[in-house]
Amino acid sequence: MSPPAVRTDGLVRRFGDIVAVDGVDIEVARGEIYGFLGPNGAGKSTFARMLCTLLVPSAGRAEVAGFDVVTDALAVRLRIGVALQDAALDDKLTGLEQLAVQARVYGLRRDEIRTRIPAVLPLVDQGALGRRIGTYSGGMRRRLDLAAALIHNPEIVFFDEPTTGLDPLSRATVWDEVRRLNQEHGLTVFLTTQYLDEADALADRVGIIDHGRLVAEDTPDELKRALGSDVIVAQVAGDPGLARDAVAGLAGVTGVEVIDTEVIIRTDRGGQLLSPVAVALDGSGCQVVELAMRRPTLDDVFMEATGGHLREPGSS
Repeated sequence: MSPPAVRTDGLVRRFGDIVAVDGVDIEVARGEIYGFLGPNGAGKSTFARMLCTLLVPSAGRAEVAGFDVVTDALAVRLRIGVALQDAALDDKLTGLEQLAVQARVYGLRRDEIRTRIPAVLPLVDQGALGRRIGTYSGGMRRRLDLAAALIHNPEIVFFDEPTTGLDPLSRATVWDEVRRLNQEHGLTVFLTTQYLDEADALADRVGIIDHGRLVAEDTPDELKRALGSDVIVAQVAGDPGLARDAVAGLAGVTGVEVIDTEVIIRTDRGGQLLSPVAVALDGSGCQVVELAMRRPTLDDVFMEATGGHLREPGSS
């Protein structure tokens, strides 16, 4: 049996007195899309850089493609593709030249390069391949960097927040290509992201990291199902604390949080509880602006695991 694509045992990274990654244990199966979810500063990128051999762990151990990231770093590098937040591109090259250079770095022959370049073109703006990279927009650079990470047909690819800064159409293109490569070629993808919808849509399993620690891990559906079947969201005018107190003691309520003017009520019987919640809120002295029921989201999971919400970047 082949080893897992990624395995870590008590992985730690310190920067002076700061512990950025604090004893993380994970195992990623070959052919899996693993989403590493957390806010800025949680330790996602530091963890990924250790797996890519760009940072040496302070303690613990990690294997990628069956090789130790410290003692067999070269073997790891030959088997992975990496696209970090800062695109490693040469502004003086054209897009096509950049792909060819990246392929030669990995030892591909000319005939192999001619085969591999068309395979990654769905990710890039093909009309700009003949232009110098210095003329590219941020989104174009990002997509070219993702294509370059795949040019040598790696076993495992590490995408560090791959769609940050991309427009919705470009994000959808990247998502579709990641799914295709995974489904058709069995590519293992380790995806760090702060986009909830990205992790939900792409990942077979999700690990949630907070303050350097892995605080939850499972499939997106199982993580959400563990919270209960429903969430009732009440937007109120007035003191939301009064509204929270009014509904907290209702039978069937398993948890209540307040975010700005919203009161978020977790329950395993949302349909039955809507009317009692409305009555309780009406008696609290707060005006109910809107009352709705929805399924749990990964943001609810994050709240349960960490005590803080991970809203989509750019949302209020």
